[in-house]
Amino acid sequence: MTVPAKLVAFAAALVVIGGAAAVAGGAIDPDRGESSGNDTPSSAAPAHGDSHGGGEATSEKTEEPAEIHGLAVAENGLRVLVDTPELERGRTERLEFTIVGEDGKPVTEFDVEHEKRLHLIVVRRDATGFQHLHPEMSADGTWSTDIKLDEPGSYRLYADFSHKGEKATLATDLRVDGEADLQPLPAPSDEAHIAGGYDVHRHGLEFEITKDGKPITPDAYLGARGHLVALREGDLGYLHVHAEQDELKFSGEFPTPGRYRLFLQFSHEGKVHTAEFTEEQR
Repeated sequence: MTVPAKLVAFAAALVVIGGAAAVAGGAIDPDRGESSGNDTPSSAAPAHGDSHGGGEATSEKTEEPAEIHGLAVAENGLRVLVDTPELERGRTERLEFTIVGEDGKPVTEFDVEHEKRLHLIVVRRDATGFQHLHPEMSADGTWSTDIKLDEPGSYRLYADFSHKGEKATLATDLRVDGEADLQPLPAPSDEAHIAGGYDVHRHGLEFEITKDGKPITPDAYLGARGHLVALREGDLGYLHVHAEQDELKFSGEFPTPGRYRLFLQFSHEGKVHTAEFTEEQR
């Protein structure tokens, strides 16, 4: 029986599994997860962090609950401003935004975190349509990236970065006109099926990946073996965690009871894949 897994030491860095892994064949910079899968349609809501792997938690562990991030547009004197938050359904558009300081001027100095100066997460309010993007910044501090949102509704945008050694996750909303068909959060599951013959199994927050029934080791992705984002149902609290070294294992403690949607991203054979799970904490 799976022992409830824990998430620990949440920080503003993007989730990385296997931190010291070398990038095979050069750095991979996808605009979004290439594929996603689970045994039921995805849905529900998002936090932030840095953890030091360890697989399933035991009763002896006494880590502090994770700190919630991504609930506001402002943090540490910084604010995210989106140029045009209204987007058209099913159309590729240019999304532009800036990070401004207390003086209202755009910030142009960002620390490199996991090979990028900013990581952008976009997900609909029911936790469907997950995307992990890497925008580019112009000289005036404007960040931009192409984005395509296929379904109407309200989407949460998370700008995850570090500025002068201070980590931050700023969040705001995007909107796509039309009647949103919001989906219920799928039931908790320990298995996800992904196009291309991939199956991802989890034991708590320890993951195993097979392709066509054979175990695989993910390629390096942004300097690591993979990424894990947890989105809390209800308030879109955003959690980021790290696993230790080259293992797909996580430890720590969820901050509150409730349901979380987990997005595990990994790269294999030149493509980034996303496996989705629902975790319930009582």
